[in-house]
Amino acid sequence: MTESGSSQPIGVGVIGLGFMGQTHLRCYRAADAAGYANRLVAVCDSSADRRAGKIEAAGNLVTGQGLAFDPDAVRAYADAAELLADRDVDLVSICTHTDTHADLAIAALRAGKHVLVEKPVAIRSADVQRVADAARASDRLCMPGLCIRFWPAWAWLRQRIVENTFGPVRSATFHRLASPPGWSSHFYTDDSRTGGALVDLHIHDADFVRWVFGDPLSVVTAGTLDHVTTIYRYGSDGPSHVVAEGGWDHTHGFEFRMRFIVLFEHATADFDLGRNPQLLIARDGKREAVELEPIVGYDGEIRHLLSAIATGRRHLDATIDDAVAVARLLEAERESLETGREVRVV
Repeated sequence: MTESGSSQPIGVGVIGLGFMGQTHLRCYRAADAAGYANRLVAVCDSSADRRAGKIEAAGNLVTGQGLAFDPDAVRAYADAAELLADRDVDLVSICTHTDTHADLAIAALRAGKHVLVEKPVAIRSADVQRVADAARASDRLCMPGLCIRFWPAWAWLRQRIVENTFGPVRSATFHRLASPPGWSSHFYTDDSRTGGALVDLHIHDADFVRWVFGDPLSVVTAGTLDHVTTIYRYGSDGPSHVVAEGGWDHTHGFEFRMRFIVLFEHATADFDLGRNPQLLIARDGKREAVELEPIVGYDGEIRHLLSAIATGRRHLDATIDDAVAVARLLEAERESLETGREVRVV
C-alpha cells in the first residue's frame, strides 16, 4: 500500500459504477492530469457490462465526457470484499446505493483503506455515527461526499462570510430543484431507501447552511419528502432569514436548478448554475461577474482528499463528524415536516 508522502501514485478503487461512480472515475482522471497523482487500480460493480467498461450515460449535471477506465488495465470485481482485499488499493470511493454506504465504509476502513463515501452516508444519523466510530478507530481518512463545500461558487461564498468581506449576512436563500432522477429509478422511487429529496438532494444546502452559520436553534419545514422548504432560525448573533428549498418532483424536461442569493450588509451575491456568468456580485450600484475555477465540487473534493493522503495531512474540510451533524439536522427537518411544528435543533 502506498504510504503518505510516497512518490508513487495513490491506488484508487471505485465501488459502484452508476452515475456517481462514473463521475468519480472522470474526476480521478482529471485530478491526475492536474498533478494529484493517482492511478485507478480496481472497480467493483454487480453488472458485467459495467465491469467491462460499458457505461450508460446518466445524471443531471455535465461533469465531463468519456470514461477514465480501460478494462484491460484495471482489475474488475463483482464482490466488494475482493476489491477491499486488493493490496494495491489505497483509497476507495463508495458510490453504491445509500443503504449500503455505512457497512461498506466500515469494511473499507477495517481493511486499511482511505475512504470517500458518497452522500448521504446513511439516512439515519445512528448509522452515520457507526462510520464515524470506525473512522476514529482507524488510522485512515474517511471523508463524506459533501461536494457542495468544494463547488467554487460555494467555496467563494463561505470565504466572503468567514472574512466578513461585505459585512454580516442579512438573508440567505438556496434552491436545488430537479425532475426525478432518470437513473436507478427503482431505487430513487423508494423513500425508505433514499430518504426522498429531503435527504438525497436537499442535504447539500442543509450542510452548507450549518457549515457557514452553525447549527440553527430550530427549523420549520413544509412540503413533502420529495419537495421541501426549510426555514432555519438563528438567534440574535445569526442571520434573520435563512431558507432552503429542495425538490426532485418537477416534470421531466425541467432543467436542473441550483441557485443561491445571499444578501450581505453591503452587497448581494447571486449564483445561478444555468446562467453565464454564473456568479454575480451587486454593490455600490454596480453588478460584477465573479470569475470561478472551471471545476465542479466532485473535482474539488477528490483533489482535497488526494492531497491530504499524499501529504499525510489529517485535517479535512468535510469530515465524517460533519456527516453525522447534517444527518441529525435533516432528522429535525423531517420531524418538523411530519408534525407541522417548529423543531428545536440546539
